[in-house]
Amino acid sequence: MRSWQDRAAALAADIAGPGSGWFDPVRWVPRHVLVPRWFTRSLDGAWVVRDGPADEPAWLAAAYDGITSLVTRVGMMHADHAEPGGTYEGWPASSVTMPRLVLDMYRRARLYRGASILDVGTGSGYGAALLAARYGDGQVTSIDIDDYLTGTAASRLSGLGLHPEIVACDAAGDLPGTFDRIVPMVSLPAIPASWLAALRPDGRLVFSLAGGPVLITARKTPDGGAVGRVEFERAGFMTARHDCPPQDPAPGAGSDADGGEVTTSPYPVVDPAYGWELDAVLSVTTPGLSCSTTTSPDGITTTRISHPDGSWARASGLPGQPATVHQAGPRRLWDVLDAIRADWLNHGYLPLWGASARIEPDGTCHLSKGHWHATIAPQDTP
Repeated sequence: MRSWQDRAAALAADIAGPGSGWFDPVRWVPRHVLVPRWFTRSLDGAWVVRDGPADEPAWLAAAYDGITSLVTRVGMMHADHAEPGGTYEGWPASSVTMPRLVLDMYRRARLYRGASILDVGTGSGYGAALLAARYGDGQVTSIDIDDYLTGTAASRLSGLGLHPEIVACDAAGDLPGTFDRIVPMVSLPAIPASWLAALRPDGRLVFSLAGGPVLITARKTPDGGAVGRVEFERAGFMTARHDCPPQDPAPGAGSDADGGEVTTSPYPVVDPAYGWELDAVLSVTTPGLSCSTTTSPDGITTTRISHPDGSWARASGLPGQPATVHQAGPRRLWDVLDAIRADWLNHGYLPLWGASARIEPDGTCHLSKGHWHATIAPQDTP
């Protein structure tokens, strides 16, 4: 069996490469120690806990896989507390980010030696471990709302000889200090004003928008806001929690009704969540959507969309054929989706990627590119 050192070295060569400043941290940090248990889905869709020490080959294979995230909390149950052999239901509430994406986020943040770095979303502590191993304990602060996660991560990191500051607090609330760099491993519905207040002059932040694969990088400006752009790369993270874990998303009650306005779309049915580009633009222009798509035995595909404001839409049809659309509520959600598709066809691209970002001190983010403009409105701190 390959040792963890061999696997960590292979991971470092894959996601960093010799000569990279991240090569040695990835090679030295025993990631499996930070993730002794995790959840996987069974064939019937239930979550089952995997115990690392009970199956060391599987443990090391999972821990040093560079492109897989490991779910560590489902609903209210953390994998550390789950009963062996038990099954669990619920929506994932915490995970260990895939190592390749961790390094991608750090590169976007343009970290440097001597910078004060805020790691948002402690999770298992792996990100904080890499940061501390490369830049030193004193340069790294890591936060998470879950005090079990922060306490456990701090204890496990201490056992590895790493001592970054780890604080239990809400990522959307007041932050524990000021920083040159803010980089998250969670997503939020809007850029918190507290991030801008805590960012030092000329500091840089990376922001991941909840509900879609949108990454924004920005540099603080003298007026207390920031300027930057939407990155061309895409990535998605779990939404930062404020109290209880998120519930399973589901279309609204009206999405299966026979009422509402009935029209024929000029386009076939599409699954908005399946296409990165469409999902990204919807997450900016129409945040808060829930979507689901099914295909019947006779080949008819149906997509249901709903919004907390009571709007809903249902589109059905055969592949390649115009969809029949039912929709009702304050907004016609399928019309919103089709307008984006029409703009895509008219211009040959969706303008979100590479759009300029201007962020006000309160977190209001204005995006623009050519004919297209959108605003991500600030949200009240819970």
